[in-house]
Amino acid sequence: MHIADQIQAQIEANHSIACIGLDPRPHLIPSTVKQRCLAEHGDTPQAVGAAFSLFNRSILEAVAGHCAAIKPQVACYEAYGIAGMQALEESLIHARALNIPIILDGKRNDIGSTAAHYQQAWLGTAPGLGDDSTCENAWRSDWLTVNGYLGSDGIEPFLDPQSETGIFVLVKTSNPSSADLQGQKCGDEQVMHAMAKLVHQWGSGREGACGLTDVGAVVGATWPAEAQALRTLMPNTLFLVPGYGAQGGTAADALAGQRSDGTGLLINSSRAILAAWQQEGWADDDWAGAARAALEAMNDDLNAER
Repeated sequence: MHIADQIQAQIEANHSIACIGLDPRPHLIPSTVKQRCLAEHGDTPQAVGAAFSLFNRSILEAVAGHCAAIKPQVACYEAYGIAGMQALEESLIHARALNIPIILDGKRNDIGSTAAHYQQAWLGTAPGLGDDSTCENAWRSDWLTVNGYLGSDGIEPFLDPQSETGIFVLVKTSNPSSADLQGQKCGDEQVMHAMAKLVHQWGSGREGACGLTDVGAVVGATWPAEAQALRTLMPNTLFLVPGYGAQGGTAADALAGQRSDGTGLLINSSRAILAAWQQEGWADDDWAGAARAALEAMNDDLNAER
């Protein structure tokens, strides 16, 4: 199945355009999990990695069948070295077992030859030592966020037709200072508009049956007017939309860039889901139940506005 059709199938089956940001941090881990991992590993990176893995497993089981995708932020895991990356690997394996599409948020990019290695690490396979052999690692995901501001030669390696994967290119990010570059004039348009045209060009001819391509765009919910303008430049592009909820974006803001038929969006939420157990009325041993309730509230909020 085309990678965009896979996402659309999840959306339709689960009645959800929600993408769960799987971004664990120590202050988001319930005390019961912390105590267990500290007792086993001491106050070490191994304890943090073990806690992340246990926490994520329960979150994944709670949201499976009720969201469109998950989006682990690689930096949360890289900070703890091998132990953190092992937690990421275990989480990805479990997500695949639950049939949840995976978007790796790594924002990778470099010149062509190095970008090819990023593609091998996160979306494909790497050459082995034997003749024509390959090595596949457990970090392989369905989608990867990439930075397109090095130009086409830094994007083309991610478009390997053999990998059957997709990318989300940064176009208009949700952070307040994104205007420092993305909003700057570039001739008669802004830089983000030039990037949007490139995204449309890179995705041309790569549409699935749903009409969306495997070259998506990151467009923040905190910029609804810009999202509407960008949709006109990228009519067949799947938008990954951060900034909903904790960053201030409303349901209406998040949906501003949808296509005329209401498709073309994945709305991300991280802290509101992972930290839901910290809200009044929840015990810290029911973090999965709190996450599921927060996801259902998000689904209701978004579906009511669509």
